[in-house]
Amino acid sequence: MADSHRPARLIPRARAHIPRPAARLLRTKAGLAIAALGCSALAACGSAGASTGPVTLNFYLYQDTSVATSTAVSNCNAQSDGAYKISYQYLPQAADGQRQQLVRRLAAHDGSIDIMGLDVTWEAEFAQAGWILPWTGSNKASVVNGTLGPALQTAEYKGQLYAAPDNSNTQLLWYRSDLVKTPPTTWAEMIADAEQLAKEGKPHYIEIQGAQYEGATVWFNTMVASAGGSILNADGSQVTLGTPAVQALSVMKQLATSPAADPSLDVQEENQNRLAMEAGTAAFELNYPFVYPAMKADNPKLFKDFKWTLYPEVVPGQPAKVTIGGIDLAVGKYSQHPALAFKAALCLRDAQNQLIGATVGGVPPTITSLYHNPKLYPDYPMHADILQALQNASVRPKSAVYQVVSIDISHLISPPKGINPTGTVSSMKSQLADALQSKGLVP
Repeated sequence: MADSHRPARLIPRARAHIPRPAARLLRTKAGLAIAALGCSALAACGSAGASTGPVTLNFYLYQDTSVATSTAVSNCNAQSDGAYKISYQYLPQAADGQRQQLVRRLAAHDGSIDIMGLDVTWEAEFAQAGWILPWTGSNKASVVNGTLGPALQTAEYKGQLYAAPDNSNTQLLWYRSDLVKTPPTTWAEMIADAEQLAKEGKPHYIEIQGAQYEGATVWFNTMVASAGGSILNADGSQVTLGTPAVQALSVMKQLATSPAADPSLDVQEENQNRLAMEAGTAAFELNYPFVYPAMKADNPKLFKDFKWTLYPEVVPGQPAKVTIGGIDLAVGKYSQHPALAFKAALCLRDAQNQLIGATVGGVPPTITSLYHNPKLYPDYPMHADILQALQNASVRPKSAVYQVVSIDISHLISPPKGINPTGTVSSMKSQLADALQSKGLVP
């Protein structure tokens, strides 16, 4: 493109031996030729807004503190053959802040949003509002092929695929092997083990997310699904709480009122759980894989006894269905370059970049084959258990009003020691039914 602004060489002035009409005609033709050359070179004369270089695609995502996302962006820009350049636009770190910024921009039909990273609970809301484009044809086939089933479910709404799973997440049971020789397989066993350690005057707390926020909703969803139930039906139109929900709440109440509960359970989130485990006051922790490298860096002495196993069962003999997390990539409805945006999104979540996301960024992949890639093993020694948990994962309720559903749930189960299993389920049924019909007030 360096030549596009170079002045065209002018035709020499007509000589005397050329008759005037002929000279005038030659000059006219020359002028037309120069004009045509200019339009061809600049590609801007005939169509307003035509590009003179790679199309800029804005990619909105929280600021990744590792270099995984920026590396993926660089890889895709290098592989685009000059068709596009991805510009990484930072969203706030907190999920609520991310959603708020995207909702405001999309509601205003902001055409600068080409690709966005969605929390796995936002697809229904964004699709219902018409803010994101469905994935169809070969683009859809490229996403579906080889992607974990539950990860795909997070990206679907009313039978259509609205996003491409980029990374995933799941919880495992982390424990201290110096305190627990045989890891528990059920919640009943885990609580009993913790109570026995308490009697012996040893570290014994079970760390889990009990604060009034999304983490508590995730805990409840996992427990209900693991007991064989669900919060809403498949299309998100009806509340389906029943006996499994009562069973789930009974176990949560049991923990909260047991010596196994951390005294600060009511305000604990994932990072507080991690810090308590690293401080040596806990024997168990239900948390995401980020705790593994953190323990290795923060407490090398305790790290040698820091082990993991699958999330405990609520019903003996029935594997837990841990709530899946992660980020899905969606294309904005008002993007001026949707075809390129789909292409770029496919690149951002390809196998090469998902492997980088896992080994550098610490987030589990959504492409099944990567769990059998030896390059993943050094940084993910728990890869087999993560894959098993993800393959058996549960998905949060698929509803365009999920934000209200989650707030209602977290308020009703907080603090956990205040849960009345039967009464809480009854209140939850009523509040969630109102939420689905846009009735009532948000707590």
